[in-house]
Amino acid sequence: MRRVIILGSTGSIGTQALDVIRANPHRFEVVGLSAGRNRELLERQAADFQVQHTALGEVRAEQLVRDVEADVVLNGITGSVGLGPTLAALECGRTLALANKESLIVGGDLVKALAQPGQIVPVDSEHSAIAQALRSGSPAEVRRLVLTASGGPFRGRSRVELSDVTPAEALAHPTWDMGLVVTTNSATLVNKGLEVIEAHLLFDVDYAHIDVVVHPQSIVHSMVEFVDGSTIAQASPPDMRLPISLGLDWPDRVAGVGAPIDWTTPHQWTFEPLDEEAFPAVALAKSVGTAGRTYPAVFNAANEQAVAAFHAGRIPFPGIVDTVVRVVESHDADGPLTRESLTAAEAWARREADAIIARQ
Repeated sequence: MRRVIILGSTGSIGTQALDVIRANPHRFEVVGLSAGRNRELLERQAADFQVQHTALGEVRAEQLVRDVEADVVLNGITGSVGLGPTLAALECGRTLALANKESLIVGGDLVKALAQPGQIVPVDSEHSAIAQALRSGSPAEVRRLVLTASGGPFRGRSRVELSDVTPAEALAHPTWDMGLVVTTNSATLVNKGLEVIEAHLLFDVDYAHIDVVVHPQSIVHSMVEFVDGSTIAQASPPDMRLPISLGLDWPDRVAGVGAPIDWTTPHQWTFEPLDEEAFPAVALAKSVGTAGRTYPAVFNAANEQAVAAFHAGRIPFPGIVDTVVRVVESHDADGPLTRESLTAAEAWARREADAIIARQ
């Protein structure tokens, strides 16, 4: 029986995790729940699962992690505000089922310095796929990681054609149902850029050996290419309950958590190269990740400001990444990476992004 704390329990990841746990009461016990603002749903969840320890807000979520005995902490918080709970989970020796990619990307070496081998289990479908495929060989046998991307709602469009897209179109993702920021990030491919940085930090593979390929069917979730020319792919219908269940009980699998592919019917899976002119966010993320220090935090914070501006009608769709580029180019990382330097860099990036947007 694994004792589980779910952070962000009222969001998409959190509610699906509770679905998995509800179906497997002999395997998991929920001992703590946290939410950002949705107190009403949090209270209903606590009553349903007989949970005594709850928290509202990220600061209280961090304290919840430190105060409550647990085996696994599922961090499903959205945004870099999840860094504190991530650090707390690692410091307390919990297994960290990580859906909050921003905390690893922004925290970088701070997070890696605390994590013991195997302590972080990725919950993003792409990184869960890689973790599963990596069990087929040793680290020395890995040639490259290949992350798949659906391409979002604007796959195949040129940069010029992207200038007139609307916020409603950006939120019409063909595969996944996510929140405003993550869905928009999937449309710009900023989300894939963040996942490239995450893959580098999780698996210690150089950026030169991490590729992105567009796979609109979203059945192959990512692949690992080995030195002998073999490629191992993880494939399943798009359902986050599968990687969530692996995060909760890694390395064991939870029977019946997802439906398998129906091999009795015809399938067509296609793979296309990424159009880096129309979608420059992945290349930008690689350069940001290579620079390290506070650059990933600046990248993430500037993007959040630009996404908000796009949805407010203040900048066009390509202006999101254009704004991030200008903020990153203006940034000068100085001194060691600390929580204080991260906070300062994020605040500066938001101000700088707002100023650039205002000038437009």
